[in-house]
Amino acid sequence: MLETESYDCPYCGEPVEAVLDLSAGDQNYIEDCPVCCRPINFELQVHDGEWMLYVSNENE
Repeated sequence: MLETESYDCPYCGEPVEAVLDLSAGDQNYIEDCPVCCRPINFELQVHDGEWMLYVSNENE
């Protein structure tokens, strides 16, 4: 199951959209910002059909 979520890059502040695969459950991964190319930490939590995405820079 795929979802899209908007977030602001923790470095450049630009609004960006992420495509999330909720079928894999909880996930931690790194993707580069498509605007400034800096590495963003993604933490996706999935519980009972509800989900939450947290993004942070590499120093947080």
